Amino acid sequence: MTAPVFLLDGPDFPALTRHPGRVWLTGPEGRHAVSVRRMRVGEDVVLTDGAGTGAYGTVVAVEGKDRLEVAVTAVVTDPEPLPRITVVQALPKGDRGELAVETMTETGVDAIVPWTASRCVTRWRGERGTKSLAKWRATAREAGKQSRRLSLPRVAEPADTAQLVPLLSAAAFAAVLHEEGSAPLATAPLPADGDIVLVVGPEGGVSPDELAAFEAAGAAPHRLGRTVLRTSTAGTAATALLLARTGRWS
Repeated sequence: MTAPVFLLDGPDFPALTRHPGRVWLTGPEGRHAVSVRRMRVGEDVVLTDGAGTGAYGTVVAVEGKDRLEVAVTAVVTDPEPLPRITVVQALPKGDRGELAVETMTETGVDAIVPWTASRCVTRWRGERGTKSLAKWRATAREAGKQSRRLSLPRVAEPADTAQLVPLLSAAAFAAVLHEEGSAPLATAPLPADGDIVLVVGPEGGVSPDELAAFEAAGAAPHRLGRTVLRTSTAGTAATALLLARTGRWS
């Protein structure tokens, strides 16, 4: 069985990258390892900073309900993924936002930008918005650990249409997933590095004004296939397609 992954925050991790040794996993991650995962002495474990570096080791001690000591034997750093893939995800209804974040993270997306599109039914305002963003970030963190990622995706602050324009303009390739797009994403010319940015619209679709603003910023409409996917699954399907086409899944 593949060793489980836990996040190790604080000053201990940089020290481990220089001199592998022993380190304690405590707090919420330690509690999850001891009380939920039931980690025991002798089992393998991976500790990560969530930014691409992983410390591989073995549990050598367990204390109480939230502390375990790991003897680190090797430290590795994943190369920076190129090209980077960012998905701009319109806010779906209900818990479909967390579903989108979960599956995109497990697939391999590098960054997610919550988008308040004009046709979004859901609105993030005040305390509700703060809690919703926290849920997306927690979902990305847990899905990244579950899928054994050393580099967790960044979930940005929510953006409106105007705030997305600079992101799209700076991308090496940008596209809006749209069922009426004349160009298939499967044959679009892709860069070898830089940033790829995909825009996924809400259930009600991307408005004509939004499409015009995005096209002016260099993001033309592209279609995935003949079927129309839900907003909560389109980003995952597109990410998988791009990871295969760019060689990141090779």
